[in-house]
Amino acid sequence: MLDSGDIRPGQNRTTTVERGSFSIARCTCGWSGPARRARAIARDDAAVHATARHSPSDTSDSSDSPD
Repeated sequence: MLDSGDIRPGQNRTTTVERGSFSIARCTCGWSGPARRARAIARDDAAVHATARHSPSDTSDSSDSPD
């Protein structure tokens, strides 16, 4: 299992889990990515999730803005 390293309180951690010949990215927030045959792609899924969902600059959802 690989993980995103040391985290501070309130931060999320991503990991990859092996399930047979597949690798799955997971996050402590409850998210899990699709099963991938390539570990590198599962790690990329985790990195994209962490950047998109848990970046400090992500304070609002653009879909909530009024038109």
